[in-house]
Amino acid sequence: MLGGKELRHAISMASRWTWASCNLSSNLYRWNKTFIHTSSCHRKCELTSKRYQVKRGKYNEINEENIKFFTELLGPHRIIEGESELEGHNTDWLDTVRGASSVLLKPKTTEEVSAILSYCNQHRLAVCPQGGNTGLVGGSVPVFDEIIISTNLMNKVENVDTWSGVVTCQSGCVLEALDQHVADFGLMVPLDLGAKGSCHIGGNVSTNAGGLRLLRYGSLHGSVLGVEAVLASGEVIDCMTAMKKDNTGYDLKHLFIGSEGTLGLVTKIAIHCPPRPQAVNLALLGLSTYENVLKTYVAAKSKLGEILSSCEFIDRSSLECVEENLKLKPPISSHEYYMLIETSGSNGTHDEEKLNIFLEDVLGSGIVDDGTVASEPSRMLHIWGLRERIAEALHHEGYTYKYDISTPLSHFYKMVEDMRKHLGSKIIRCCGYGHIGDGNLHLNITTDEFDKEVLNRIEPAVYEWTSKVNGSISAEHGLGFKKRNYIHYSKSSGAVTLMKQMKKLLDPNGILNPYKVLPDE
Repeated sequence: MLGGKELRHAISMASRWTWASCNLSSNLYRWNKTFIHTSSCHRKCELTSKRYQVKRGKYNEINEENIKFFTELLGPHRIIEGESELEGHNTDWLDTVRGASSVLLKPKTTEEVSAILSYCNQHRLAVCPQGGNTGLVGGSVPVFDEIIISTNLMNKVENVDTWSGVVTCQSGCVLEALDQHVADFGLMVPLDLGAKGSCHIGGNVSTNAGGLRLLRYGSLHGSVLGVEAVLASGEVIDCMTAMKKDNTGYDLKHLFIGSEGTLGLVTKIAIHCPPRPQAVNLALLGLSTYENVLKTYVAAKSKLGEILSSCEFIDRSSLECVEENLKLKPPISSHEYYMLIETSGSNGTHDEEKLNIFLEDVLGSGIVDDGTVASEPSRMLHIWGLRERIAEALHHEGYTYKYDISTPLSHFYKMVEDMRKHLGSKIIRCCGYGHIGDGNLHLNITTDEFDKEVLNRIEPAVYEWTSKVNGSISAEHGLGFKKRNYIHYSKSSGAVTLMKQMKKLLDPNGILNPYKVLPDE
């Protein structure tokens, strides 16, 4: 346990490191993603359409005439053909869903996207928009043979307004690269994900990604000021205002934030970027009860206030998985629960004092049993790695059933406990971690390989449980393919009907990302 002089020294050292020092996990993620694909390439995921018994929509199959049009439009080097060439684009990074697309298109401009969608709509060819393909609900990969439209080459930062902090960019900008770009202007992207070294800002917007610092900066519905999107017809919808206040009619950009490419393909974004913090501190705490986790969170909000930027939760089983499968050892002793508390501000002395008071209070009162403060970049990287590499560690155990829910904090961890009892010895592990600051639990269950019987015991039980406590079955990952038929556990029949009507209005032929978000008819 840290105490007295040692605690103050650790805090003082940690406060000297900048925000950049604390954001080292992205390079780690890029390596992780490569490692996961390499380690699992010996087993090929079963086709989604077969595993889930999906009926193909009434779409035409691509032919030589279609290929000729796309080649003339983009050139031969921006069209990729063949299922073997597209294996990484047909499969999600966890190898849980797999499509059979044989064509991938790589436009560079909004005009090219417009031409592609107009043509596909006229010829009833289904498409699957794809960014960095880091999704977890099967939303970014085809189900059948949909044409993949990659935003990989749409990666220009068009403008940085240093006065207002508004950045305008294309949707294919990689999140980490965009954050590094605005860092030169003293700004930061108000979104931080473990996948930021690979994910695209357009995909983040299309799924309304949450991430590690939603507690501080809010959701993308608040940060995104403008959106440009292309409808299925090829019509470009320009909602690219950069004003924080624009009260002229319906705020149409919100239709595309979180709709996962089913209403339109996002091509440009205007996003408000706050000033980059000058001082960052990171603490890892060990606790014995979930009640103490809640007490610590309340104390953090009260005593850290405006400098609190992240509050993460990890249970013992999640950390044991990282220890066993990745050989990473936490810098504190073993506990039932762990919390990562991050602060960021503009005055290191001020932040150090506030963090000092908070830690002395929770350690002194016995709410927290143990703790450490990072004092150098390598330690900060290590601590964040314990949280960010849980998904990789779970993948080592076989097949992972991943659930992303939000619940009232009083019910937050009971979901994990109840599911353990419900599944018993049929599984390897059932664990939970996530964003305690916004009630977002990541429930993970592992088995040696995909087991239909286990899936049937989990679903819809996990969604029924969530609905009973008035939670959401998708807190930040979206519905994608995997959750589309369970939407009614979080939305009323009237709301779902209205969503279907909006889909029919904007995409009457249903070519945009079919089999996603909305339930089967």
